[in-house]
Amino acid sequence: MTQRGKTHVARRRVFYIPGYDPHPPRRYRELYRSESRKQAEIARYRIEQKSDRSDTGWMVRAAIEGATVQSKIDVLVWNDLVKGSMKAGIAGTYAALLKTAWIYLSTGTLRRLSWLAKGPVLAALYPVAMLLAQLIAAMLVASALGSFAGWLVVAGVSGLVGLVGFEPDVQGFGWALVAAGIFWMIFLPVTISILRWFRAHDDKTLAYYLMHDYAYTASRRGAYPDEIEARLVEFRHRIEAAMREDVDEVLIVGHSSGALLAVSLMADLVRSNRFHETAPELSLLTLGQVIPMLSFLPEARRLRRDLRLLSTSDDLGFWLDVSAPGDGCSFALADPVSVSGVAPRSGQKWPLVISAAFSKTLAPETLARMRYRYFKLHFQYLCAFDRPGDFDYFRITAGPLTLAKRFHGRRSSQSRIDVPASRFTSTTTSATFQ
Repeated sequence: MTQRGKTHVARRRVFYIPGYDPHPPRRYRELYRSESRKQAEIARYRIEQKSDRSDTGWMVRAAIEGATVQSKIDVLVWNDLVKGSMKAGIAGTYAALLKTAWIYLSTGTLRRLSWLAKGPVLAALYPVAMLLAQLIAAMLVASALGSFAGWLVVAGVSGLVGLVGFEPDVQGFGWALVAAGIFWMIFLPVTISILRWFRAHDDKTLAYYLMHDYAYTASRRGAYPDEIEARLVEFRHRIEAAMREDVDEVLIVGHSSGALLAVSLMADLVRSNRFHETAPELSLLTLGQVIPMLSFLPEARRLRRDLRLLSTSDDLGFWLDVSAPGDGCSFALADPVSVSGVAPRSGQKWPLVISAAFSKTLAPETLARMRYRYFKLHFQYLCAFDRPGDFDYFRITAGPLTLAKRFHGRRSSQSRIDVPASRFTSTTTSATFQ
């Protein structure tokens, strides 16, 4: 083991927490493999990757900045919980839509989130609008077919009986009942069939996926579901074991909604108070974070408490928060501690908030290809940059410097947002530490 405060790395453990994603860890393994090769060619360093015995990790060997570094990267898996939360049927999804919309509207959270950034708020409203549009379209088509079928049957039957000279004892009201019965016999199954078709093609619109994402986040009005709390305990035990290994840095990376879990996981590690002088550096990197989506909710006391704790922690080696104004799915350059209203009056150390500056680090032709590909931009932090600047994901996860050393003396971006915007700021919680 090495003394804490070490600046150079020969061996590193990286724990990556993905966002709300049902895909298995190999998706991130292959993304790292392909994008690290591209970045190595651009920046002229060497990086090699091989699979680990586990399905959730891989080994990286890199020659960067004149040093050779070995890193082991593991994905902290919660995609099984994501899959479980996405099992709701069509009716369940629309019920979740109503519940989630009510939570964000009735608490005033949606309005306050819009003060920070319009992009992620519009992204949150997108699945609501899309699902309602699908429902309206299905009902309009079904209504037209049902009305036409009802008219056609009534007209056909009345014309037929007129030809044979038989006059049934049916008045106008009776024909209306017949038409109504036929209408509903057509309307209901056609509406359901069209909605099922939309759901089967959700890979094109992502309306159901995003709705489940926001619904899961808000399901307990900001409190973590029990299964998330249990998974955080498992994650903490894994990282505590890594802290006892002969490594120089343990780096936790949280992307998108995974940044929420990364913050709480890091706070739990700090509370465990199991650090010692020879422990490796413990660093936190949050990418494209959406922390205000949860921290602004009334019951997010646990998350707000964690944010406040980390903001002044001496046990945390470094906390870097990276976002970009071009990423419409994140709260770009918003200091999650300050905007959540839990920053201390003095002594705040973390996080350092910087921009990935897509407009400068990506070539114009790359930006043109990615226009309107909002999710691709949201994953750009994990990918190669045409003109890498201060932020290079592969130098951070496989290079010879700790996060603290690499960004020593760096100041937060001038466009950093640090104005408290949350209505709810309580950090009082009855949760017990396990």
